[in-house]
Amino acid sequence: MLQLEIGDRTFTAELHEDRAPASVEAVREFLPLESELMHVRWSGIATWINIDEIDLPEIPRENHTVYPSRGDLLLYPGYRNEQEILVPCGPTCFKSPAGELAGNHFATIDATAEELKAIEELTLREGVQDVVIREVTE
Repeated sequence: MLQLEIGDRTFTAELHEDRAPASVEAVREFLPLESELMHVRWSGIATWINIDEIDLPEIPRENHTVYPSRGDLLLYPGYRNEQEILVPCGPTCFKSPAGELAGNHFATIDATAEELKAIEELTLREGVQDVVIREVTE
């Protein structure tokens, strides 16, 4: 299980080891992650974490999607664009200047639609927010 601290809010997320094993393994290698959560530029009602500075192993496409559901965490290992973790907070089509992107759905946040929308609105109105992601035991 993951724990995400976004500003003064804390959420948990279920890892999908059975559907995205290589992605989950890669994420575990760089945790804990202290970074910034930003509003997306191209994808809709979502936020993202740039992880371009992390040296990721080669990760296959697994459990990948262009149209994630609210709360689906996607790992994008940088096939055609920068590496990132996408955090959809509402209707999202994962895109970049390179076009549509398919990210690996490796975890799902346990949060209400209202909580996720509040995070997206916070990044839209106030800018980047501190984020910490770590693995925790249940």
